[in-house]
Amino acid sequence: MARQTEMHLERHIGERIRRRRTELGLTQEELGQGLDISYQQIQKYESGANRISASRLHTLAERLGVEVAWFLDGFKSGEGPVARDGRQRAAVELARTFDGIEGADVRAALGALVRAVVDRQALTPAR
Repeated sequence: MARQTEMHLERHIGERIRRRRTELGLTQEELGQGLDISYQQIQKYESGANRISASRLHTLAERLGVEVAWFLDGFKSGEGPVARDGRQRAAVELARTFDGIEGADVRAALGALVRAVVDRQALTPAR
């Protein structure tokens, strides 16, 4: 694997860790305590500065309530940060807009709609 692809993979895994941690409402310190590592180490994992061993990734997956494969979801080896930046900006904008919706029932319905679209795309062959 080319070094640049390895760096992108480390960043991708780090982004996924951060995403799941924040979804669960955990601070870096709380996640680190649950794994018996420092919050600084969590920061390094999330930024992609440090590589994560397979055993540590397994422990992280258990603590975050996901499968190990979840950390790799959406990773494309030829895709660099430039390709992700546009999607990342769109995702942040969507999250900010979504946050402004007051009704929990409306947020839940929109979440279900998005999941249904993603599931349908997974079943539809690419053209």
